[in-house]
Amino acid sequence: MRKICLTLPTNRACAAMVSALLQEAEYAARTFDVEVHVLILDSSGPDTFAEHARAAQAAHATPRIVVHHLDEDAQRSFLREVVHHSGALKPDLLLDLMLPDAVSYGACTNRAFLVAAALGCESVHRRDSDSDYQVLDGEPVFPVHHELMSLGKRAADAVDGVTDTDLDAAHGDKPVSLVGSAFIGDLSVDIGEMLHLDRDVYYDVVSLWAPAEWSEDEKRGLVDESFRGAGLDPFARDEALLTLVDPMRVDMCNVSFHRVHEQVPLPPATDTIGSDYFLLHLVYDATLPGVVHNRNIVNFYTGERRTASGFVAYQNRFVKFFLSMLYLNFVYREMTEAGDSLLDEKHEVRVERVAGLVRQSTELDTAENAERLRVLDRSYRKLGGKYEEFADALLPRRERLLDEARQDMEDFALLIEDWAALIRASRSTSLSRLHA
Repeated sequence: MRKICLTLPTNRACAAMVSALLQEAEYAARTFDVEVHVLILDSSGPDTFAEHARAAQAAHATPRIVVHHLDEDAQRSFLREVVHHSGALKPDLLLDLMLPDAVSYGACTNRAFLVAAALGCESVHRRDSDSDYQVLDGEPVFPVHHELMSLGKRAADAVDGVTDTDLDAAHGDKPVSLVGSAFIGDLSVDIGEMLHLDRDVYYDVVSLWAPAEWSEDEKRGLVDESFRGAGLDPFARDEALLTLVDPMRVDMCNVSFHRVHEQVPLPPATDTIGSDYFLLHLVYDATLPGVVHNRNIVNFYTGERRTASGFVAYQNRFVKFFLSMLYLNFVYREMTEAGDSLLDEKHEVRVERVAGLVRQSTELDTAENAERLRVLDRSYRKLGGKYEEFADALLPRRERLLDEARQDMEDFALLIEDWAALIRASRSTSLSRLHA
């Protein structure tokens, strides 16, 4: 019986999602020959943690479901042991990259990858705290259904578990490394107000994540597609396509990985939205097969984003996302050109190639990012009000933000180079004493 890790990283109250996640785990254990390890990586405060713990109690004594609810102290204890046994040359830096003081979408998922390795899980299935499942005829629509139908199988053997395929037969011997879908509901990035206030400003801002050399038509196409997920249409019937999965069709609130997450981690950048999407691009560019399905998750906004502090925090993460794209667009372009040469004869990622591209990106001229900051300043001032106030606060931080974006990629290169050692160390590290 194979083990899988169904994980929910959170730093906010989400007891309802914890309960829903346990229902998905029960569905998986009931429907497939798997042992489900539910991993809740909880960075919330004591009262909220206790609320989550009460919700997690519902799964106790459920056959083939094991719940691991870890606060930050437990996570840090695990990571210290892993980093120590990895033999890494910069253990303190690695610990900071794995569990930073600030919000990091990549780091929280990387922690899930290491814990999953410690638990002996073959795959990781990630959900988010600000989301929920669709319902059809009174029953929740769980993405894990399609994930377990295909994930880890030889692509040629996964055909019977999907409704269609456009995968070239040349990829038939490769493993299905990713199964995922998108979301319906609110935009994945909270910029609907910007669109409402000024469509031209919205275009100028959102197009900043495109490579600078793209044409206006290419940028407009990207803007039109960005952050919308699968739109608003509710689930009606199953559709699952075996393919090379376009990263634009999958969201990290609705994704699962097999093997590839043990070969390359995610960027550990702090306060940067989109920093956890790297593996979607790597799987696609390296021509590893995947499945994209239509069991889209429902995305919604929490009340915190509507507070003054929440607005500032989110806009900071949005700005850092744009600055990260100078480097990531370069790496994605080079990985696309490399194609399946990124894989060895066992269809595993040539990690040194990826790390080399990330390191090479840090040598790029930052003039493009300086221009991004100028466009953001001009655009936010056009919007006025709280946006103009944010632009005022951003102005004295420009040079520091430019430096941070480059440093984030240097840190990512280091983490890639040490990742195999961290995975090996995790496999020999026990979690039993860490449970809350």
